Amino acid sequence: MQIVPKIDIHVHCNPFPQYGLTNRVGRRWISPEDLIARYDKLHVQLGVLQAIAAPEDHYDQLCSFTVQYTADKYPDRFIWFAGLDPRAVDNASTSDLTDILRQYRALGAKGVGELTANLWADDPLIDNLFYYCGEEDMPITIHVSPKQYGFYGLADDIGLPRLEKMLKRYPKTKIFGHSQLFWAEMSGEVDAITRTDYPKGPITKEGRISKIMRACPNLYCDVSARSGMNAFTRDPKYTYRFIEEFSDRIMWGTDYCEPDVTYPFEFDEFLTSSVERGDISFENYYKIVRGNAERLLHHS
Repeated sequence: MQIVPKIDIHVHCNPFPQYGLTNRVGRRWISPEDLIARYDKLHVQLGVLQAIAAPEDHYDQLCSFTVQYTADKYPDRFIWFAGLDPRAVDNASTSDLTDILRQYRALGAKGVGELTANLWADDPLIDNLFYYCGEEDMPITIHVSPKQYGFYGLADDIGLPRLEKMLKRYPKTKIFGHSQLFWAEMSGEVDAITRTDYPKGPITKEGRISKIMRACPNLYCDVSARSGMNAFTRDPKYTYRFIEEFSDRIMWGTDYCEPDVTYPFEFDEFLTSSVERGDISFENYYKIVRGNAERLLHHS
């Protein structure tokens, strides 16, 4: 099969690995150099570096100028999203975020994310951030969580009703959905336990993701991390139908944080073998691993 130079829609790394804290299991963020070595094996041309501005669940943040520094150092391998916490400026739903977003865009930011603040998805602060990102045409990568406190990411109920409300309220705002909670909604049989895990087995009932995507053209799929791979590999026949319907709004990613994970290679093998068998068209494969990211981020 023809090799496509991929764009990784979601990745993290630390250009200063000698600095900063280790996480709760004693590991640090992967370095850009280690990440590029893995990219070369995966045929990844470009990674979208995600900043993390919120403190929830992290010992250390990845601020905007950290990811900008990496992208400037390796301009042929990375572009970046800015870290903008919804509590910025005045910690109020009336904060004008126009100047911040315009400055970030002038510096080269292609969007905002990863948004991990542990607020309800329809909190007034999130409402305010979504509004300004829509006005300034800055896509947002979101991490979804099950509740407030004890987790990181935008909190929502089963079925993602709060996210759907925001998508409909701000149709100009492009949201890249991500996380176990988001991808568990591939199935309509998700419950309070399976939504925080990696649910297995066939999908016998259509989930809320498909339904929300039909109602909200501004929702896009960030298929990164083990959660994205699990959602796409648990029921391949369902996945192929999902791709056929939503091929213009699915983007491949790795969500590399640490150097020793293997699922990006496993997921790459699943996609390429599916193309070789004819279960996924090459046209749709190209959209997923490169074309959609090029179009949405205005980067070729």
